[in-house]
Amino acid sequence: MPFIPHTETDVAQMLSTIGASSFDALFDEIPPELRCGELKHVPPRLTEMEVARLMHGRAHQDRHGLSFIGAGAYEHHIPAAVWEITTRGEYYSAYTPYQAEASQGTLQLLYEYQSMMTALTGMDVSNASMYDGASALAEAVLMAERAHADGKRRVVVPRTLHPLYRKVLFALIDAQNIEIVELPADADGRTDIAALSALDAGSFTCLVIPQPNFFGVFEDVDTLTDLARSKGAMVIAVVNPVSLAVLRPPGEWGSGTSGGGIGVDIVCGDGQPLGAPLSSGGPYFGFLTARQAFVRQMPGRIVGRTVDLDGKPGFTLTLQAREQHIRRSKATSNICTNQGLLVTAATIHMSLLGAEGLARVASASLNGTAELTAMLCEIPGVERVFASPGFHEAVIRLPQPVAPVLAALASAHGVLGGFDLSADYPELGHALLICVTETKTPADLRHYRDALATVLAAAA
Repeated sequence: MPFIPHTETDVAQMLSTIGASSFDALFDEIPPELRCGELKHVPPRLTEMEVARLMHGRAHQDRHGLSFIGAGAYEHHIPAAVWEITTRGEYYSAYTPYQAEASQGTLQLLYEYQSMMTALTGMDVSNASMYDGASALAEAVLMAERAHADGKRRVVVPRTLHPLYRKVLFALIDAQNIEIVELPADADGRTDIAALSALDAGSFTCLVIPQPNFFGVFEDVDTLTDLARSKGAMVIAVVNPVSLAVLRPPGEWGSGTSGGGIGVDIVCGDGQPLGAPLSSGGPYFGFLTARQAFVRQMPGRIVGRTVDLDGKPGFTLTLQAREQHIRRSKATSNICTNQGLLVTAATIHMSLLGAEGLARVASASLNGTAELTAMLCEIPGVERVFASPGFHEAVIRLPQPVAPVLAALASAHGVLGGFDLSADYPELGHALLICVTETKTPADLRHYRDALATVLAAAA
């Protein structure tokens, strides 16, 4: 419903009740020099109709180009039912389920979400979500540091991990005196296994393995997992949840011959592909799952299923190891909530698609990327950088600098051509990361190919 403000009579009555002579008198403790004074640059107030017209006009300024950008945020089809259900009042206004007896719907949904995420990742437990994939990785590293008996306060991170994830990880753990050791990429776009082999056993706490990595390339996860375990380190997987519909889950990585067990210890990533629209960059949500042995090190909340005194099933907050609930010195993290609305959408999205639907999305994305890459490499001067198999992203090299090409594609052809890698990976030359999801048709791929050929020819 529209916002109904207090009338002048309402304000006068409230001020009289509390004994204040005016609204300004409520803030008389603030020194005059700290007050902003007149807001000279704030425009005159508008009516509701004028505001609506202004906002519609601003919205129409956004271009809806044909997007081939991935790099951690993906344009997947979201069934209309997902957000029609998510924005119902029961979900849209629900927040923290402190009172279990009054929050059974929210708690059951979170329990179903946790069950789905553990099934996708092959792990034992899941929390009720994180802020985003990058911060989830940082929390996973802190989990590993707390859980590792002989932690060396060093984490090994491959250069093939998303560059923004690496930056966020550094920002959140550097102040805690945890060193980041970076592994280079080999000629195939994978983590250099020789560099990992050269590290001394017991010299680092955990290894981070992205699958697929930032280039869209599949890592040799079995070898990396076994190597880390043979050196006494824990393993953290950073995964795309859609890819897990067709790939072996991290809970089954490794051969088990070196470290005495199969699978990683912690899995995390961004849940944006599961029903969250791009929305100019967010909000999204992160997910985090782990082995049962580390359940008490998990940040945030965990919802459990139980029975009441009458034997009827019910749901409740099982673990709440955050500073809002327990002593700060005992808390696993100061994360103060989860992205509840996005988790609601993700749960509904996964329920509607099911395992078969997610697998179709993954297969269509994989096949589309392979087809587009082949089409673009038919253009003179365009070549694929890595021949290794991968998921729905690939790296191509252009005969010209990438930034002007992308600008021309967007302005003249309405094509958002991909992610420029030259700033983060200058060693790759004029490299461009392209992405295809199930939303792209064969006509879309041909349009991109023709547009790129035209732009490159004009510049040459």
